[in-house]
Amino acid sequence: MQLAGAVALLVVSGLAVAAFPRSVLAFLTFQSALLAIYLARMPTWVRAGLLGAALLVMMPLIGLYNGYYLEVATQVGIFVALALGLNIVVGLAGLLDLGYVAFFAVGAYSWAIFGSPQANAVFGGGFPLASPWFYVFLLVGLGAAATTGVVLGLPVLRLRGDYLAIVTLGFGEVIRVLANNLDKPINLTNGPRGITPISRPPAPFGLPYPEYFYFLVLAIVVVVVLVNRRLEDSHIGRAWEAIREDELAAQAMGVPLVRSKLLAFACGASFAGVMGVVFSAKQVFINPESFTFLESIGVLAMVILGGMGSIPGAILGATVVTVLNLQVLKGFSLWLNELKNAGVTVLGFSLADLPTQLEPAKYERMIFGIILVLMMIFRPQGILPVHRRRRRLAARSAAPGTAETMATPP
Repeated sequence: MQLAGAVALLVVSGLAVAAFPRSVLAFLTFQSALLAIYLARMPTWVRAGLLGAALLVMMPLIGLYNGYYLEVATQVGIFVALALGLNIVVGLAGLLDLGYVAFFAVGAYSWAIFGSPQANAVFGGGFPLASPWFYVFLLVGLGAAATTGVVLGLPVLRLRGDYLAIVTLGFGEVIRVLANNLDKPINLTNGPRGITPISRPPAPFGLPYPEYFYFLVLAIVVVVVLVNRRLEDSHIGRAWEAIREDELAAQAMGVPLVRSKLLAFACGASFAGVMGVVFSAKQVFINPESFTFLESIGVLAMVILGGMGSIPGAILGATVVTVLNLQVLKGFSLWLNELKNAGVTVLGFSLADLPTQLEPAKYERMIFGIILVLMMIFRPQGILPVHRRRRRLAARSAAPGTAETMATPP
């Protein structure tokens, strides 16, 4: 029954997007169908087949009707990889990192410098590199970001909690400030003017670049999910969870704290580095303002919203936050402006009298904050938490009531 309902929702939503290509509601219904397929009870191979058909066939076809939807799906994939990387550091190892976007910037600038004429200012000539070098720089960005993660991890091994968060926040700002000021005495990053044009890789089979980057991001996300799953079930993942629960107890049980923490920072950073390379090639232009502190907060909100330590939760959290930012709030702002321009009256009040500053898209951070506060009050474990965390929080919330009941005389 659940299988039939999920398949029906997927088909109906796909047809709705084809019939109403500009309808945000139709596209949101299609995304809800993907969640319904994941949650429905069905054999694993059937679920994988349906998700594969939706992502590999239906989504590109939807992009033919409205290219913006394919752009949204690509952006969702980029942030899913970032959320999964931060999920290792925050969700599994329990290390609060507020400067995660720095690793994203390292990967982006690694290809932006050598994949554009910018490197001529440093090395004298021979740049940009040929487009196929992009695939090599996926590994270069991975290694550079992982190395940066180790460099960050070494000085903060003894820090935890708020102190660790403050240091990582500062590290993220240091990377942004360096990118902003390394235009002299040697012009490495071109400062606040940014770097452009950045070479794009050759698209196989003559694919248009929107479809190519969608499939490339999707392939990277699949690899990231598989690596996360393997790490979660390995002895390294168990060591990270032990450190998260009780660092002293983990050390007493023989968990190597230094190596485990450095591995967490390196693994989480490597995913961001790879996506940074893809991001710079896709955008063709980057500057330091693409890697602000608010981006780190946004990725952290995705992890918390979905459920810390949960791979499906990180994917769902990244999807919800990205779609809310790119589609729902902006679409609501455009709809509200149309009503204002038409002079629509609601309950005797003319919407044309609303202040021009009232733009829901401008208040996205406030809306994210409200959502997180409500999540912490009503569902602190996240939307799709891991089973262990769900049981622990349920036991913690039941404990005061149990103690009070035991203390009450008969």
